[in-house]
Amino acid sequence: MNFFEQVYDIVRSVPPGHVISYGQIAFLAGNPRMARQVGWALHVCPKDVPWQRVVRKDGSLPCGERQQNLLEQEGVNFDGKGRVLRPHFEA
Repeated sequence: MNFFEQVYDIVRSVPPGHVISYGQIAFLAGNPRMARQVGWALHVCPKDVPWQRVVRKDGSLPCGERQQNLLEQEGVNFDGKGRVLRPHFEA
């Protein structure tokens, strides 16, 4: 299985209402230094991959308001700075 497919499988395993960071995905895929490539994979991901559940390590959102709206619909809460509050996904 190639790296992008590993990324997609990991992201699909994150339940609604939870988030995971790019670095966590890279680590779980066996390539802890490839967080940037996780972003590349998500940029071209299939429609069934819940990309909105992937956030930066500090809980901030790379895709802004659209991503925040999707996560809020799943029950994810944010602090005053727009960063995700727990729960983070633990694989």
